[in-house]
Amino acid sequence: MIRLALSTLRFHKGGFIASFVALFLGAVIVIGSGGLLETGIHNAAPPHRLAAAPIVVTGDQRYAYTQAELVFPERRYMDAALAERIAKVPGVESAVPDLSFLAALATGGPVTGHGWSSATLSPYKLTDGTAPAADGQIVLGKKLADRTGLKTGERVRLLVHGAERSYQVSGLATGPDEGSDVFLADAQAARAADRVGKTDNIGVFPAAGTNTQEVASAIRTVVDGSPVTVLTGDNRGRAEDPGVVADGSDLIPLAAAFGGLSAMVTVFVVAGTLGLSIQQRRREMALLRTIGTTPGQLRRLVLGETLFLAVVATGLATIPGPRFGRWLLSAFAGAGAVPDSIAYRAGSVPVIVGVGIALVTAVGSAYIAAQAAARTRPTEALAEATLQRRWFSTFRLIAGLLCLAGGAALAWGTAGSAGPDAAGVATPAAMVWAAAFGLLGPVVVRGLLAVVRRPVGKVSGLAGELAAHNARARTARLASAVMPVMLASGLAVGLLYMQTTQSDGAKRAFDQNLRADVVVTSASGGLPLDLVDTIREQPGVAAASAQIPTTGYIESDQPMRPSEGEDTGPQPTELSMQGVTAQGLDRTTAFHAASGRLTALNGDSVALPTTYAKGHRLGDMIPIRLGDGTQVELKLVATVDGRRGYETALVPATLLIGHTDGGLVPQILVSATDGADRAQLVSSLTKLAEQRPGVQVSGTDVLEAAEADADDTQAWMAYLVLGVVVGYATLALINTQILATTERRREFMLQRLIGATRRQMLQMMTVEAALVALAGIVLGLLVAAATLVPLSLSVLGTALPGGSPWILIVVVAGAGALTLVTTLLAAGAVLRARPGDMAGLRE
Repeated sequence: MIRLALSTLRFHKGGFIASFVALFLGAVIVIGSGGLLETGIHNAAPPHRLAAAPIVVTGDQRYAYTQAELVFPERRYMDAALAERIAKVPGVESAVPDLSFLAALATGGPVTGHGWSSATLSPYKLTDGTAPAADGQIVLGKKLADRTGLKTGERVRLLVHGAERSYQVSGLATGPDEGSDVFLADAQAARAADRVGKTDNIGVFPAAGTNTQEVASAIRTVVDGSPVTVLTGDNRGRAEDPGVVADGSDLIPLAAAFGGLSAMVTVFVVAGTLGLSIQQRRREMALLRTIGTTPGQLRRLVLGETLFLAVVATGLATIPGPRFGRWLLSAFAGAGAVPDSIAYRAGSVPVIVGVGIALVTAVGSAYIAAQAAARTRPTEALAEATLQRRWFSTFRLIAGLLCLAGGAALAWGTAGSAGPDAAGVATPAAMVWAAAFGLLGPVVVRGLLAVVRRPVGKVSGLAGELAAHNARARTARLASAVMPVMLASGLAVGLLYMQTTQSDGAKRAFDQNLRADVVVTSASGGLPLDLVDTIREQPGVAAASAQIPTTGYIESDQPMRPSEGEDTGPQPTELSMQGVTAQGLDRTTAFHAASGRLTALNGDSVALPTTYAKGHRLGDMIPIRLGDGTQVELKLVATVDGRRGYETALVPATLLIGHTDGGLVPQILVSATDGADRAQLVSSLTKLAEQRPGVQVSGTDVLEAAEADADDTQAWMAYLVLGVVVGYATLALINTQILATTERRREFMLQRLIGATRRQMLQMMTVEAALVALAGIVLGLLVAAATLVPLSLSVLGTALPGGSPWILIVVVAGAGALTLVTTLLAAGAVLRARPGDMAGLRE
C-alpha cells in the first residue's frame, strides 16, 4: 500500500500541491514564532558598551519574592563604595564603576554622558588629545565630533540635568558608539548627573589565570543580601539596558500569543485543506473498497500519502523557519516593542515543535478522513461517494458545542477584564469562536442555504438554481470551502477592530485627563522641579503642575517570604503612578478627589484610585514600593476616580523625582488664566525658555503625538501579527478555492457533455462562489462580533468597537472578491478542456 500511496501522488497534483503549501507555510510560521518564544525565555543581550568587562555587577531590576514576573521600571542604582569591596575579592584585578546620564549638546542634539572610567569597559581609546582629568574638560566620540564639526581645544555647551555647562574638548575617542557618547571626569560626571556616591554598574576584570565563573561566584557571595545581580556572558547586556529585563520579558507572552494563534490557524488550514483533498477522492476510495480493499489498507494508503507529503513539506520548512523567527524579532525591535539589544537564541525545540504540530495535524486529519471511507461497506461505497450521506458526525457536534461554551466563557472574561488587559483574553476567544463555527460549519452552512436558496434562484435564474442544488447536495464540500473565508474575514475584522478599539480607549482616557493649554519640556531629557514655581509666576499662567510618570506597587501589610523555592504570601498590586505638584493639578488635569483633598498631596502621601483604595480609609499608611524598588509608607490623603483599566495613583513630585532614572521632570503642564490668549501665554513662556537653554514650549499636541507614537508601537505589533496570520489564512482561502474548483473536472465535463455551455457553467460557479463568500463572511462576522462586543464593552463601555467602518467594508469586499476571482479563474482553466476529453474525467 505504501508503494501504491506514493504512485498516487502524481495523479492528484492539485490536492497534494495545496496540502504541501499549507503544511510548509504553517510549519514555517510555527517554527519562527517558537524561536521567538525561546528567545524571550533566554532573554540574552550581548554587551556592547560593557563588552570589555567579563563580569558586570548591576542593580537587580526584578521584584523579589513575587509569583508574578514583575520588574522595576526605573534603574536601581548602587552605592559607589561597592566597587571597592568587589575589588578586594580574591581573583579580581580591578572593579570599575560605570555611570551614565542623558544630556544634549546645545548644537548637536541628544547624547549620553559617562564618567571617564567607563571608557575602559567598552573599551574607548583616545585618538587625539588627553583624558578629561580636570573640571570643565570633556572627551567626545570621534563620529560625534565629525558630525558636529568640533575639534580638540574647542568649547562646547552641554545641557545636563536641567542646566547648561560649558566644557573644553580635551580629546577624541573611538569606541562602539562614537555617535552619541561623551565623557567627563568621574567626579564631575557624578555631580552633573546629581548622583554623587551612586553608580549604575560595576565592570569587573578578573586577574590573569583565574576562572571567570569562579570569580563571579565569589562576588555573589560578597554581595549576597544586596539588591544587585552579577552578570556574565550574554546577560551582561542587561546592565547596559534595564529595559531588557523589563521589556524583554514581554517577548514571552507576545511570542506565546502569536505562536498560539499561528498554531491554531495552521491546524485549521492544514486540516481543512487535507480533509477537502481526501474528501474529493471519495469515488476513488469507494472503488478500492468495492474491489476488495480492506479498511486497514485504505487507511494505510491515505496515511502513507499524507505522511510522505508532510515529511517533505515540514523538512523543507526547517530551513526558512529560523530565518522567519529572526525577521520577526528584528521587526518587533524595529517597532520599539522589545529592546533591540536582545539577541535571537533558538535551538532545536522550536523546530521540533513546529514540525510536530504540522505532522500531527496532517496525520490526524488524514486518519479522520480515512476512517469515514474505511467504515463504509463495499456495497454502499459508490452510493456513499455519490450522495455524500455522511455529512456530519456526533463527535464534531459535541466538539463544536464545547467550543461554543469555551468562547462564551472567554467572552465573559473579556467583558470583565480591565480595558488594557481585555485584548489578552479576546485574542484566544477569537480562535475558540472560529473553532466552534468551523466545527459546526456544515450545520450552519446548511441553515444559511435554506434561507438564501430561493432568493438566489429567483435572482440568478437557472444557474442559481443549479448552484443551490449543488451546494445542498455537497454540504460538506461547501463547508470546507467556506471555512478559509470565515477564518480570513473573521480574524481580519476581529484583530483589526481589536486594535482600533484599544487605541480609541487609550486616546479617550488620555484626552479626558488633559486640560492644560501648554506643555514645557527640555531637549536634555528633563527639567528641574523648581522650574514649576518659576513658570507659575509668569504672566498669563493660571496653573502649572509637574508630570512624572512611572509604575509602582502596592504591597500587602503581611511580608512576603520565600518557602521551599516557591514565592508565597500576598502578592503586590502593580499600578500606574504619576508624580505631581498638587497646586494647579485641578486646572491642568481632570483628576478630582472622590474623597479627601488632592491639595493635601505633599510629603509622604498618596492619592489612590478608588478601586485600589478598597479596604483602606483616609489617613491609613499604605505600603508602596516605588519604581526603583524603594519601600515607602505613604499616607492616604485622597481617592480619585478613573476609567477602568486606566487608573493612576498620584504622589507628590518631590517624593517621586528622586526615584526615577533621570531625577528630572519630563514635562510641566501649564494652563492659561481665564480669558488669556494662548498665543500670549506661549510667547511669555518662550521668553522664559530663552533664559534657560534647552527648555521647549509647545502646545499639548506634543503630548498627543507622544501618546500616538506609543500607540503606534502597539498597533504595529498587532498589524504584524495580523499580516502573518491573516495572510496565511488568505493564502489558504485562495488555495482551497482553487482546489475545490479544479477537483470538479469530472462534474464539469459531464455537464458540458449534456449540453451546458461554458458561459452557463461560469454563471453557475459565480453563484456558487457568491454562496461560499456569503456563508464565509457571515460566519466570520459572527466570530468577530462574539469577540469584539465584550471587548468593546470593557474598553469603551459600548457594544460597538472603535475604528472606521471602512475596515469592515474593505475586509468584506476583499474576502468576497478573492473568493469570486479565485473560483472563476480556476473554473475557467478547467473549462478550457474539450467536453469529450477523457483526461478531463480522470480523478
